[in-house]
Amino acid sequence: MARTDYYHESNSPRANLIVPAASAIVVNNKGKLLLHKRKDNQLWSLPGGVMEIGETIEDAIMREVKEETGFITEVKKLVGVYTDPQHLIEYSDGEVRQQFSICFECHIICGEKFVSHESTCVEFFSKEQLSKMNLHPAQSVRINDFFRNQERAFIR
Repeated sequence: MARTDYYHESNSPRANLIVPAASAIVVNNKGKLLLHKRKDNQLWSLPGGVMEIGETIEDAIMREVKEETGFITEVKKLVGVYTDPQHLIEYSDGEVRQQFSICFECHIICGEKFVSHESTCVEFFSKEQLSKMNLHPAQSVRINDFFRNQERAFIR
């Protein structure tokens, strides 16, 4: 399903749905962050997705990371809660979601990297490399919040 992302744009459609979702800052043993390049918008992104009925948000992010990257992870801490009403995602079926995403720092337990049907590439990047990446601005906010390494989670 095709999607269009709107981020603080005057031509944004009105939201008609809020869906609980999660994203993950996955760090390897060298301190590099895991990203995948999405097929639907061609942007580099943190692994993540929507919560399904019957699972906790922690279950959701661990499932999504495994499905999108091949890695089994554990949640270490909450990075932030992101609910910006000016970040909208419009799908070709008429659904327009307002962002509601909880971002977690996760560490790899095991697994091997693979590329899912949602992605064209999965790679680890250093902090320096991230500054040159083609990321959606909302993803950059989460990554920057992670690097601030504050004790208290961000609510945005």
